[in-house]
Amino acid sequence: MATPVTNNTASNITDLMSTMNAKPATSTDSVQADTDKFMTLLVTQLKNQDPLNPLDNAQVTSQLAQLQTVTGVNKLNTTLESLKASYQSSESMQATNLIGHGVLVEGNKVTLSGSKGILGVELGSDADKVEVTITDKAGNVVQTMDLGAQKAGIVPLAWDGVPDPKKLGADGKPVTVADGDYNISVTATRGGEALKDAKSLSFDSVLSVTTNSADGVKLNLPVKGAVTLADIKQVL
Repeated sequence: MATPVTNNTASNITDLMSTMNAKPATSTDSVQADTDKFMTLLVTQLKNQDPLNPLDNAQVTSQLAQLQTVTGVNKLNTTLESLKASYQSSESMQATNLIGHGVLVEGNKVTLSGSKGILGVELGSDADKVEVTITDKAGNVVQTMDLGAQKAGIVPLAWDGVPDPKKLGADGKPVTVADGDYNISVTATRGGEALKDAKSLSFDSVLSVTTNSADGVKLNLPVKGAVTLADIKQVL
């Protein structure tokens, strides 16, 4: 003999089916939606359990622990997404403030204009001796800058275009090399051993900022191209 379906049983089945087929939660209420769904399923399970074989307390405790784990992970994801959005907004504002500023970025070129050029050196560790060599396009050494001992960090440099050896013109002033692009290289030593963490830096300027890049905020430089904030070694 079939067991008749009571109104209460039909209602419970309807509640359960509604819960199982609920619409997906939006990103703003996913944590609460998951919690409500779990609790509804648990309550429905308790209401329809066999009185002669009820749920074990350990099972209920295990399910509640799983709920807390899932809820905690979802809350953590929501928090991380919020922090990410906040960081990107802050990074965009910081990058925008650099528009029009001169910067030093990793590179091996120095541009001489009006007998003036800007370059730099980045040292990853202390050095007993640091030398910067400037060469022309043919590879000829134009000038060597002896910086002596330097601490780890960024060392900005100005170049007046005066070559080695220094030559004087008819007016008694030093003769400078022609304006244009020159190559730069850095040699750093400590205890007589060459350091591998010494890098040459080139001067550039920030023309614009791209904030909707898939790779994050990008600063657009006329020479170097698109770089990140981390690529900017020093703002001048």
